[in-house]
Amino acid sequence: MLKHQKNTPFLLCTLIAILVSSCEGMFNKEEEKEPLARVDDTFLYKEDIASLIRDDMTAEDSTMFVTNYINNWASKQLLLSKSKINLPEEKLAEFDRLVSDYRADLYTRAYIEALVNQSQDTSVTKAQLQEFYEREKENFKLNEKLVQLRFVGMSEKFLDRDGVEAKIKNWDVSDKRYLDSIAVQFNKIHFNDSIWISASRVIEEIPPLTRANEETHLKKSQFFELQDSLEVYLGLVTNVLEVNETAPFDYVEPDIKQLILNRRRLNYIKKLETEIIDEAIKKNEFEVYDKEN
Repeated sequence: MLKHQKNTPFLLCTLIAILVSSCEGMFNKEEEKEPLARVDDTFLYKEDIASLIRDDMTAEDSTMFVTNYINNWASKQLLLSKSKINLPEEKLAEFDRLVSDYRADLYTRAYIEALVNQSQDTSVTKAQLQEFYEREKENFKLNEKLVQLRFVGMSEKFLDRDGVEAKIKNWDVSDKRYLDSIAVQFNKIHFNDSIWISASRVIEEIPPLTRANEETHLKKSQFFELQDSLEVYLGLVTNVLEVNETAPFDYVEPDIKQLILNRRRLNYIKKLETEIIDEAIKKNEFEVYDKEN
């Protein structure tokens, strides 16, 4: 029994030494980074550029990339060092403020965007779109002519040009069915004359049509036959809206949806900022000191 008590201090000391050694291993052991270059006390490490080297690079490409990167990095570091020595203190202070503000903006914008994407309702009903359109109709004035039309583009050697012209003009159910059945013979077709198209888009699709002659051919109820060196275009304009007229709902519907979502986003951000400040005041995390004191 006495022998056991005499050995106890020795065992305790040994145990403490093992624990201290283990702790030193846990807390002081740090994986040593492999440096690639140094400018004064600043190091560029291998891990800093490892993710920039693509898998499809050859060994020569990788070596050249690393060499160029190191040289560019060194150049920036040396210029930065000299700028801190040679630029006026007030200019350095101004740059520090700008960097600090930019850093804060990056963090806060990323955080706000994450909250908006997580919380914002992106569903917009047809009724909401219509309501917005009626309320804001004066803001939807056209800055370009819109047309509704149907047309075909065909080879100049197409045999039944007159028959196609008659069917485009008449446009009953049997005419539509027939033209659909031979659509593979046309180089271009546009039969959906219920949608609005900008004049510039029509000019892109029909090369013989230009800004110089659009007033002649893009008129309501106007049939046109235009030809270039390759093709013949037959078409009928069913409706026209001129510049400064109110844009039709169907034409601006995608824009209205985006406007509604943008307003929701801005309102959410304002609400979020207000709630953050209110909560910080309640928790005594934020206060404004009286300037007169």
